[in-house]
Amino acid sequence: MKLQLKNPIVFFDLETTGINIAKDKIVEISVLKIHPNGKEEQRTIRVNPGMHIPEEATAIHGIRDEDVKDCPVFKNIAKELARFIEGCDLGGYNSNRFDIPLLAEEFLRAEVDFDMRKRRFVDVQTIFHKMEQRTLSAAYRFYCNKNLEDAHTAAADTMATYEVLQAQLDRYGDALQNDVDFLSKFSTQNNTADFAGFIVYNADGVEVFNFGKNKGIPVERVLKEQPGYYAWMLNAEFPLYTKKILTEIKLRSSGLLKS
Repeated sequence: MKLQLKNPIVFFDLETTGINIAKDKIVEISVLKIHPNGKEEQRTIRVNPGMHIPEEATAIHGIRDEDVKDCPVFKNIAKELARFIEGCDLGGYNSNRFDIPLLAEEFLRAEVDFDMRKRRFVDVQTIFHKMEQRTLSAAYRFYCNKNLEDAHTAAADTMATYEVLQAQLDRYGDALQNDVDFLSKFSTQNNTADFAGFIVYNADGVEVFNFGKNKGIPVERVLKEQPGYYAWMLNAEFPLYTKKILTEIKLRSSGLLKS
């Protein structure tokens, strides 16, 4: 089923040095931009992460240090990438938990002001897991009746994700609406404030911590009652985006930033 769009949507996939959002970096990014008229634009860019690519990461995506030594660092492509996805919704496979938080982190490291909160996110893996409980390769076979060649290359995974979503719309026409706003809400498992899930919204729409001794407690309350907690988080290995949201909440609670 052809995806009905009000805005362009960009499906993207990242190959990285690892899975630590606060520390790891992108080594390859592929983006597939789908316009409301059906036009498709795809770009794949290798990135020099400025750090060693661990062997366990290379075993998954096949990219080694020597493959990216002459490639641009993310900061050198960040502005062009931001322009390419400006005004677009975002889609991916496991993107809400990993790709979107890491991409937001890379934009912050590059000092590019790109507000990810203005986007709607469609996570095809969440739709798949709610419906069938499988992996991307299995999803591709299940929905598209094809084997996923070159799995764990960004370009192949990106195109497969787009095809799987279209097939999901065909299969679950009664349960899924062909509308990005619906798909975004349906594929969101946690109402996170910071993408990485360290700060989430509770049932009342209040930001609460989602980890550690303060799990479930409103952030503003913790910052007032435990003054040192803010400094601890800023100095610990939390994602930059998490620290940015934490700082916004602190400023807002102090009356220095309007909500």
